[in-house]
Amino acid sequence: MHKRPFGRTGWQVSEIGFGGWAIGGEWGSVSDQDAEAALHAALDHGVSFLDTADVYGNGRSERLIARVLKARGKGDVTVATKAGRKIQPHVSAGYTPAVLEKFIDDSLRNLELQALDVVQLHCPPFEVYYRPEIFEALDRQVAAGKIRAYGVSVEKVEQAIKALDYPIASARQSCCSISPGEETSPSSHACRSPAGCSRESCAPTASSARTTIARSTVTAKHSMWARPSPAYPSTWDCKPSKRCARWRRRVRRWRNSPCAGSSCSTRSLQ
Repeated sequence: MHKRPFGRTGWQVSEIGFGGWAIGGEWGSVSDQDAEAALHAALDHGVSFLDTADVYGNGRSERLIARVLKARGKGDVTVATKAGRKIQPHVSAGYTPAVLEKFIDDSLRNLELQALDVVQLHCPPFEVYYRPEIFEALDRQVAAGKIRAYGVSVEKVEQAIKALDYPIASARQSCCSISPGEETSPSSHACRSPAGCSRESCAPTASSARTTIARSTVTAKHSMWARPSPAYPSTWDCKPSKRCARWRRRVRRWRNSPCAGSSCSTRSLQ
Protein backbone atom coordinates (compact mmCIF):
# COMPACT_ATOMS: atom_id res chain seq x y z
CA MET A 1 0.00 0.00 0.00
CA HIS A 2 1.51 3.32 -1.07
CA LYS A 3 1.43 6.26 1.31
CA ARG A 4 1.23 9.98 0.76
CA PRO A 5 1.84 13.08 2.91
CA PHE A 6 -1.26 14.28 4.72
CA GLY A 7 -1.40 18.02 4.16
CA ARG A 8 0.78 20.12 6.45
CA THR A 9 0.81 17.59 9.28
CA GLY A 10 3.94 15.66 8.32
CA TRP A 11 1.97 12.40 8.62
CA GLN A 12 2.03 9.64 6.02
CA VAL A 13 -1.28 7.93 5.28
CA SER A 14 -2.37 5.25 2.84
CA GLU A 15 -3.50 6.62 -0.51
CA ILE A 16 -6.60 4.43 -0.27
CA GLY A 17 -8.83 5.18 2.70
CA PHE A 18 -11.81 3.52 4.35
CA GLY A 19 -15.04 5.53 4.38
CA GLY A 20 -17.15 4.84 7.45
CA TRP A 21 -20.56 6.09 6.30
CA ALA A 22 -21.96 2.69 5.27
CA ILE A 23 -21.08 0.97 8.54
CA GLY A 24 -23.22 3.56 10.31
CA GLY A 25 -26.14 1.66 8.82
CA GLU A 26 -27.73 4.48 6.82
CA TRP A 27 -27.36 2.73 3.45
CA GLY A 28 -29.07 -0.41 4.72
CA SER A 29 -28.65 -2.84 7.57
CA VAL A 30 -25.03 -3.72 8.37
CA SER A 31 -24.30 -6.03 11.29
CA ASP A 32 -21.54 -5.21 13.75
CA GLN A 33 -19.81 -8.42 12.69
CA ASP A 34 -19.77 -7.47 8.99
CA ALA A 35 -18.72 -3.89 9.76
CA GLU A 36 -15.83 -5.03 11.94
CA ALA A 37 -14.79 -7.62 9.35
CA ALA A 38 -14.65 -4.89 6.68
CA LEU A 39 -12.52 -2.68 8.92
CA HIS A 40 -10.15 -5.54 9.75
CA ALA A 41 -9.83 -6.43 6.06
CA ALA A 42 -8.97 -2.84 5.16
CA LEU A 43 -6.38 -2.54 7.92
CA ASP A 44 -4.91 -5.96 7.06
CA HIS A 45 -4.33 -4.72 3.52
CA GLY A 46 -2.44 -1.63 4.63
CA VAL A 47 -5.17 1.00 4.82
CA SER A 48 -4.12 3.52 7.46
CA PHE A 49 -6.66 6.28 6.90
CA LEU A 50 -10.22 5.93 8.23
CA ASP A 51 -12.90 8.54 7.53
CA THR A 52 -16.05 8.79 9.63
CA ALA A 53 -18.43 11.37 11.12
CA ASP A 54 -20.46 11.84 14.25
CA VAL A 55 -23.73 11.58 12.26
CA TYR A 56 -22.89 8.26 10.62
CA GLY A 57 -25.36 6.12 12.51
CA ASN A 58 -25.46 8.76 15.26
CA GLY A 59 -21.97 7.78 16.40
CA ARG A 60 -22.20 4.07 15.53
CA SER A 61 -19.51 4.31 12.85
CA GLU A 62 -17.13 5.99 15.31
CA ARG A 63 -17.84 3.39 18.00
CA LEU A 64 -17.23 0.49 15.60
CA ILE A 65 -13.90 2.00 14.56
CA ALA A 66 -12.98 2.43 18.23
CA ARG A 67 -13.80 -1.22 18.94
CA VAL A 68 -11.63 -2.50 16.09
CA LEU A 69 -8.68 -0.22 16.87
CA LYS A 70 -8.88 -1.14 20.55
CA ALA A 71 -8.70 -4.83 19.65
CA ARG A 72 -5.70 -4.54 17.35
CA GLY A 73 -3.99 -1.31 18.47
CA LYS A 74 -4.23 2.04 16.71
CA GLY A 75 -0.60 2.10 15.58
CA ASP A 76 -0.12 4.59 12.76
CA VAL A 77 -3.78 4.65 11.74
CA THR A 78 -5.17 8.15 11.18
CA VAL A 79 -8.86 8.64 11.94
CA ALA A 80 -10.63 11.64 10.46
CA THR A 81 -14.09 12.45 11.76
CA LYS A 82 -16.50 15.28 11.00
CA ALA A 83 -18.73 17.60 12.98
CA GLY A 84 -21.53 20.04 12.30
CA ARG A 85 -24.33 18.09 10.62
CA LYS A 86 -26.07 17.57 13.95
CA ILE A 87 -26.93 21.27 13.93
CA GLN A 88 -30.61 21.64 13.10
CA PRO A 89 -31.54 23.67 11.26
CA HIS A 90 -28.17 23.47 9.54
CA VAL A 91 -27.43 27.18 9.31
CA SER A 92 -24.37 29.31 9.96
CA ALA A 93 -25.72 30.70 13.23
CA GLY A 94 -25.76 27.18 14.67
CA TYR A 95 -21.97 26.97 14.43
CA THR A 96 -20.53 28.27 17.69
CA PRO A 97 -17.32 27.42 19.58
CA ALA A 98 -19.34 25.82 22.39
CA VAL A 99 -21.33 23.62 20.01
CA LEU A 100 -18.22 22.46 18.17
CA GLU A 101 -16.48 21.67 21.45
CA LYS A 102 -19.43 19.51 22.49
CA PHE A 103 -19.30 17.61 19.19
CA ILE A 104 -15.56 17.09 19.62
CA ASP A 105 -16.08 15.79 23.16
CA ASP A 106 -18.76 13.39 21.88
CA SER A 107 -16.43 12.05 19.20
CA LEU A 108 -13.61 11.65 21.72
CA ARG A 109 -15.92 9.42 23.77
CA ASN A 110 -17.15 7.47 20.76
CA LEU A 111 -13.67 6.86 19.38
CA GLU A 112 -12.17 6.30 22.85
CA LEU A 113 -9.24 8.60 22.07
CA GLN A 114 -7.39 11.21 24.08
CA ALA A 115 -7.14 13.41 20.98
CA LEU A 116 -8.85 13.29 17.61
CA ASP A 117 -6.44 13.06 14.67
CA VAL A 118 -8.54 15.17 12.31
CA VAL A 119 -11.87 16.96 12.70
CA GLN A 120 -13.51 18.33 9.58
CA LEU A 121 -16.41 20.77 9.48
CA HIS A 122 -19.11 18.68 7.81
CA CYS A 123 -20.27 20.59 4.70
CA PRO A 124 -20.94 23.79 6.64
CA PRO A 125 -23.05 26.61 5.15
CA PHE A 126 -21.00 28.91 2.97
CA GLU A 127 -21.23 31.76 5.50
CA VAL A 128 -19.19 29.75 8.00
CA TYR A 129 -16.08 30.12 5.82
CA TYR A 130 -16.31 33.89 6.40
CA ARG A 131 -16.41 33.53 10.18
CA PRO A 132 -12.77 33.34 11.32
CA GLU A 133 -13.88 32.92 14.94
CA ILE A 134 -15.02 29.38 14.09
CA PHE A 135 -11.57 28.42 12.81
CA GLU A 136 -9.97 30.21 15.77
CA ALA A 137 -12.10 28.00 18.01
CA LEU A 138 -10.66 24.95 16.24
CA ASP A 139 -7.18 26.37 16.78
CA ARG A 140 -7.95 26.52 20.51
CA GLN A 141 -9.04 22.87 20.42
CA VAL A 142 -5.67 22.02 18.88
CA ALA A 143 -3.88 24.02 21.58
CA ALA A 144 -5.94 22.25 24.26
CA GLY A 145 -4.85 18.87 22.90
CA LYS A 146 -8.34 17.67 21.97
CA ILE A 147 -7.63 17.57 18.25
CA ARG A 148 -4.39 17.28 16.31
CA ALA A 149 -5.51 18.88 13.05
CA TYR A 150 -8.66 20.07 11.33
CA GLY A 151 -10.10 20.44 7.87
CA VAL A 152 -13.35 20.94 5.98
CA SER A 153 -15.74 18.86 3.94
CA VAL A 154 -16.62 20.98 0.93
CA GLU A 155 -19.08 20.90 -1.95
CA LYS A 156 -18.00 23.89 -4.06
CA VAL A 157 -14.76 25.23 -5.50
CA GLU A 158 -15.23 28.54 -3.68
CA GLN A 159 -15.50 26.76 -0.33
CA ALA A 160 -12.27 24.83 -0.83
CA ILE A 161 -10.39 27.95 -1.92
CA LYS A 162 -11.75 30.07 0.95
CA ALA A 163 -10.88 27.32 3.46
CA LEU A 164 -7.21 27.71 2.52
CA ASP A 165 -7.27 31.10 4.27
CA TYR A 166 -7.09 29.00 7.44
CA PRO A 167 -4.47 26.43 8.55
CA ILE A 168 -6.51 23.41 7.47
CA ALA A 169 -4.92 20.00 7.05
CA SER A 170 -7.43 18.52 4.63
CA ALA A 171 -10.30 19.28 2.30
CA ARG A 172 -12.82 16.50 1.74
CA GLN A 173 -14.86 16.70 -1.43
CA SER A 174 -18.41 15.39 -1.19
CA CYS A 175 -19.81 13.41 -4.09
CA CYS A 176 -17.07 13.99 -6.60
CA SER A 177 -16.33 11.76 -9.54
CA ILE A 178 -12.88 10.73 -10.68
CA SER A 179 -14.03 8.86 -13.75
CA PRO A 180 -11.45 8.74 -16.56
CA GLY A 181 -11.13 12.01 -18.39
CA GLU A 182 -13.04 13.95 -15.74
CA GLU A 183 -11.85 16.38 -13.09
CA THR A 184 -14.90 17.34 -11.07
CA SER A 185 -13.51 17.74 -7.59
CA PRO A 186 -13.41 21.32 -6.29
CA SER A 187 -10.86 20.47 -3.62
CA SER A 188 -8.43 19.10 -6.22
CA HIS A 189 -7.94 22.62 -7.59
CA ALA A 190 -7.60 24.26 -4.20
CA CYS A 191 -5.16 21.71 -2.84
CA ARG A 192 -2.74 22.36 -5.68
CA SER A 193 -2.05 25.78 -4.19
CA PRO A 194 1.29 26.47 -2.43
CA ALA A 195 -0.57 26.52 0.89
CA GLY A 196 -1.19 22.80 0.47
CA CYS A 197 -3.67 20.41 2.00
CA SER A 198 -4.74 16.83 1.51
CA ARG A 199 -7.72 16.00 -0.64
CA GLU A 200 -10.00 13.20 0.41
CA SER A 201 -12.50 12.20 -2.26
CA CYS A 202 -15.92 11.02 -1.11
CA ALA A 203 -17.92 8.66 -3.35
CA PRO A 204 -15.30 8.65 -6.14
CA THR A 205 -17.60 6.58 -8.36
CA ALA A 206 -20.64 8.75 -7.63
CA SER A 207 -21.91 6.32 -4.99
CA SER A 208 -22.85 3.96 -7.74
CA ALA A 209 -21.59 0.81 -9.41
CA ARG A 210 -20.08 -1.67 -6.98
CA THR A 211 -19.18 -0.18 -3.59
CA THR A 212 -15.51 -0.50 -2.77
CA ILE A 213 -13.27 -0.33 0.23
CA ALA A 214 -12.94 3.44 -0.13
CA ARG A 215 -16.68 3.74 0.45
CA SER A 216 -16.62 1.32 3.33
CA THR A 217 -18.54 -1.44 1.86
CA VAL A 218 -19.14 -4.61 3.47
CA THR A 219 -20.67 -6.39 0.46
CA ALA A 220 -23.71 -4.29 -0.29
CA LYS A 221 -24.50 -2.41 -3.46
CA HIS A 222 -26.26 0.91 -3.57
CA SER A 223 -27.04 3.66 -6.02
CA MET A 224 -27.71 7.31 -5.35
CA TRP A 225 -31.03 7.23 -7.18
CA ALA A 226 -32.30 4.00 -5.64
CA ARG A 227 -31.32 4.33 -2.00
CA PRO A 228 -31.38 7.94 -0.70
CA SER A 229 -29.77 8.63 2.63
CA PRO A 230 -31.84 10.20 5.41
CA ALA A 231 -28.74 12.17 6.44
CA TYR A 232 -28.74 14.09 3.14
CA PRO A 233 -32.29 14.02 1.81
CA SER A 234 -31.94 17.12 -0.32
CA THR A 235 -28.71 15.90 -1.90
CA TRP A 236 -29.48 12.23 -2.39
CA ASP A 237 -33.24 12.06 -3.01
CA CYS A 238 -32.79 11.97 -6.77
CA LYS A 239 -36.10 11.39 -8.53
CA PRO A 240 -36.21 10.58 -12.25
CA SER A 241 -34.87 13.63 -14.02
CA LYS A 242 -32.27 14.80 -16.49
CA ARG A 243 -29.84 15.02 -13.54
CA CYS A 244 -30.31 11.33 -12.74
CA ALA A 245 -29.93 10.44 -16.40
CA ARG A 246 -26.56 12.18 -16.41
CA TRP A 247 -25.44 10.18 -13.39
CA ARG A 248 -26.53 6.93 -15.02
CA ARG A 249 -24.58 7.73 -18.18
CA ARG A 250 -21.54 8.56 -16.06
CA VAL A 251 -21.79 5.23 -14.26
CA ARG A 252 -22.10 3.34 -17.56
CA ARG A 253 -18.97 5.07 -18.87
CA TRP A 254 -17.11 4.19 -15.69
CA ARG A 255 -18.17 0.53 -15.79
CA ASN A 256 -16.82 0.24 -19.34
CA SER A 257 -13.57 2.02 -18.54
CA PRO A 258 -10.16 0.47 -17.70
CA CYS A 259 -10.57 1.83 -14.17
CA ALA A 260 -13.56 -0.32 -13.29
CA GLY A 261 -12.69 -2.59 -10.39
CA SER A 262 -9.15 -1.23 -10.05
CA SER A 263 -7.44 0.91 -7.44
CA CYS A 264 -7.76 4.04 -9.55
CA SER A 265 -11.48 4.05 -8.80
CA THR A 266 -11.03 4.03 -5.04
CA ARG A 267 -8.27 6.50 -4.28
CA SER A 268 -9.17 8.52 -1.28
CA LEU A 269 -6.27 10.97 -1.05
CA GLN A 270 -4.91 12.80 -4.07
